[in-house]
Amino acid sequence: MKAYLAVLGLAASIFCGCSRNIQNQESVRKGVVEHLTKKAGLDVNSMDIEIASVTFRKDEADAVVSFKPKGSNDPATGMKMNYTLERKGDQWVVKGRSGMGAGMGDKNPHGGGMPSGMPSGMPPAPAPETKK
Repeated sequence: MKAYLAVLGLAASIFCGCSRNIQNQESVRKGVVEHLTKKAGLDVNSMDIEIASVTFRKDEADAVVSFKPKGSNDPATGMKMNYTLERKGDQWVVKGRSGMGAGMGDKNPHGGGMPSGMPSGMPPAPAPETKK
């Protein structure tokens, strides 16, 4: 009976070890960086990418991600983006993005364009529509 319980306990610990808890900022950051590298083709090595906040639901997460040029201390050179991610196994995968975030400094309080000093790999903001 003890041998049976030992085998059962070992099997349970192996099974539980296969599914990691990924509800943390570093796992979300990894998913966003992978998305930016593979899907958007950006040079993430030229940017500081931080998770400003994240909210977890069952198999989804909503994250506010801040971007700024590597080594910049000027908050006006950054921007924030909102991402929705979904859990796929033991990793977060970007499901979608909502809205261009405002610049993090006072020079760009309403977003709408790329703050000065952003790396050239950052996607440009859409041009405003003009009436004809």
